[in-house]
Amino acid sequence: MQDWFDLAKKMDSLVLEAAATAGLEDTFTADIRTADPRFGDLQANGALPYAKRNKANPRQIGQSIVDLLEKNEDLTSKVEITLSGPGFINFKFKADFLQDWLKTFSGSEQLKKAAAHLQENETVVVDYSSPNTAKQMHIGHLRSLIIGESICKLLAFCGAKVIRDNHIGDWGTAYGRLFYAYKRFLDEENLEANPLGELERLYKLGSKLATEDEEVVKESREELVKLQSEDPEAMALWEQVNGHSIDGIKRVYELFDISFDHYLGESFYRNMVEQVYKELEESGLGEESEGAWVVFHPEHKRYATQPFMYRKSDGASNYATTDLATMLYRAEHFKASSIIIETDFRQKDHFEQLELTTQKWFEKTGRTFPKFSHVFHGTIMGENGKAMASRTGEPVLLKDLIAESIERAEKIVREKNDEKIAKGQAALAEEEIVAAAKVIGTSSIRYAELSQNRTSDYVFAWDKLLSFEGNTAPYLLYAATRIKSIFRNFEAADLENLADKASNIETDEELALARKILGFVGVLQQTVETLRPHLLCTYLFELAGAYSSFYNANKVIVPEADIQSRRLMLCQRTLDVLETGLGLLGIPTLERM
Repeated sequence: MQDWFDLAKKMDSLVLEAAATAGLEDTFTADIRTADPRFGDLQANGALPYAKRNKANPRQIGQSIVDLLEKNEDLTSKVEITLSGPGFINFKFKADFLQDWLKTFSGSEQLKKAAAHLQENETVVVDYSSPNTAKQMHIGHLRSLIIGESICKLLAFCGAKVIRDNHIGDWGTAYGRLFYAYKRFLDEENLEANPLGELERLYKLGSKLATEDEEVVKESREELVKLQSEDPEAMALWEQVNGHSIDGIKRVYELFDISFDHYLGESFYRNMVEQVYKELEESGLGEESEGAWVVFHPEHKRYATQPFMYRKSDGASNYATTDLATMLYRAEHFKASSIIIETDFRQKDHFEQLELTTQKWFEKTGRTFPKFSHVFHGTIMGENGKAMASRTGEPVLLKDLIAESIERAEKIVREKNDEKIAKGQAALAEEEIVAAAKVIGTSSIRYAELSQNRTSDYVFAWDKLLSFEGNTAPYLLYAATRIKSIFRNFEAADLENLADKASNIETDEELALARKILGFVGVLQQTVETLRPHLLCTYLFELAGAYSSFYNANKVIVPEADIQSRRLMLCQRTLDVLETGLGLLGIPTLERM
């Protein structure tokens, strides 16, 4: 049985074969994609662009291909073929084909096998989150963390070997003032309880004192010089401070159940920059400009006059140098076939120049340049339309945001639990309430982030993200628990081999739900190609809607065993896709809520 991706390839091949038979030039492309459900399951859109290039009638071109496809009895036994609009060829799978597909693709593992070839043999390094050490993580760090982690899960599910690398900011001038304050004003108890908070307090204190006393500036500079010259005592203190920072960062990550394979920060590459200087100069790419060393890109409208500076006029390295060394290390050490870096949109120019420079550098030195993607995101806005901040005007700390979301979720869960008790329904135990609040609280933040097109700004609104209506985590979590509640009416043995006992899918709602389930792998393909998780979120919301329509129109528990089996099978497959899809967004489902 073919999965969605194989079906799309098959249709692509058949359309191209028919186009060749119809005498169309070899410039014709099938352009297979997911169809509007009103017209079918897959659609070939190649007739229109071909007709435009050749000044022909797209409808006639499309019809000539359809006429040939309809002569293929093996194809038409499974698929209805229609033409719509300016030559769009629609393929609608017949009910018995859908039935066979649902029988074959059951459970997360089968779905994973269907998706695994989308990124097969790929080694992808994903660089995301990347906070600065000695500073508390705030809401400005949320988008990179959540988007990056979801991309990792999606790529791994689709067959890639994924390497999560947290390129932390753990080197630089800030350490001079931090060390000055650390040696004199450290609160060890606070460091143990809240490492990031204590280190940030010390840095701010050191900075404040430096504005008031020139002696502090001098001593801070001396601390920095010792670190940059890798003085043993300074390095020991740096490792201690860095260790406390990473411990604090990990505590925040644990709230979202996120972990990294590597924490290779800026400091890791500090001794690799000489190779970058040497090779850029020897290859002729680097040139001196006003005392600094830069790479110009004359083919680019802006970068022809705004070069990529990789060595400052005082001889020091900068972010560009470190990032070039990072690209080299990932290509050579990790053997990356693809590198993805997730940051906010303000760094777009930097990474465009990094890509251009690295590509030319690798070509000059005979290296293979990995596929490179800078995945960037917009800003989280408060309901007042401004960047979200706390009452004091500071950015909202991430740990406080998560705590508040869990607290709000618990209040909602308790209210709904009281309603159940009032109606005489089975209520949740205390431990179930606490567990549900944690899942709903963290998942609501996560889903609110991922359901937005990542390049857009969005408004963070508590009432919306915690709502049980609309495209939200609580709505999808509740949809999953509704299905699980049906299964509690049966013994495990009753739910085995449902597909073998099921009669053929029949009603409009059953067919619509089956078609939506079949489209899961196609949506994964679109999502990993564009690295936009909101496409998966939209699909899951639509799947939950299709299930709701099916459930409202078709009674599941009925006397007829074959009908009950097929409807239970549809429930089971819907739950498989919901749980798998939510899992790729980092959201676990609940048994009850």
